[in-house]
Amino acid sequence: MDGSSLKDGGVTHYRTIWISDIHLGTRGCKADALLDFLKYTESDHLYLVGDIVDGWRLRRSWYWAQSHNDVVQKLLRKARKGTNVIYIPGNHDEALRDYVDNQFGGISVVKEAVHHTADGRQFLVLHGDEFDAVVRYANWLALLGDWAYNLALDANTWLNIVRRKLGYPYWSLSAYLKQRVKNAVSYIGRFEEAVSEEARRRGVDGIICGHIHHAELREIRGVLYANDGDWVESCTALVEHHDGRLEILRHMPADATLTRPALLGYASR
Repeated sequence: MDGSSLKDGGVTHYRTIWISDIHLGTRGCKADALLDFLKYTESDHLYLVGDIVDGWRLRRSWYWAQSHNDVVQKLLRKARKGTNVIYIPGNHDEALRDYVDNQFGGISVVKEAVHHTADGRQFLVLHGDEFDAVVRYANWLALLGDWAYNLALDANTWLNIVRRKLGYPYWSLSAYLKQRVKNAVSYIGRFEEAVSEEARRRGVDGIICGHIHHAELREIRGVLYANDGDWVESCTALVEHHDGRLEILRHMPADATLTRPALLGYASR
């Protein structure tokens, strides 16, 4: 055993798992894929790094599939069985920020956290909308962008229905557009720089966040920047192995006929 992860009956045990931007309450949420991921993974600590429930979308129109309820029940069950589950609200579930420092069903709600890895490093954990100028200073523009983004997700859903019927694998239209649009690429870079600067200011080894739906694990001027991605486009999570090593995992959506989490490199110490 190398101390990186433990396997028991097909379930992989990590020291810590971070997931964010699930957006329960939207049709774009890949709840079935997340349920599959949670089925085959266990951890001592589980961080829910914001935008777990999409309050913005639910206020406009109600959508709540059974699979979304199953995700909530699965998370509560993990907390009952001893996993230390920590919920850090984001901007889409900001109503929960009124309940910081409380517990619900064994899940602790906090504004932010400092996580200590097995190898002694310290990581600031927060959602990340604090560093998004659009969310902070022009919320109406953020809402407009959210509408356009959800439109792309709806188109993505129909596109993949057609692709599946034709025998093609899952493909994310919204992720493709994000990678190709120059302004989006520039925005991601500025966000990563701003978040990493906060880690330097606080004197920690790195920072772990979500918000921008772009999984990443890289060093930025001496600080390790980690983004756990999302569960509407990339279906990614950040994990800590038992030796303190960090890695991004990618789990393809359930309609891609995957039966186990797929690994996506990016290991870092």
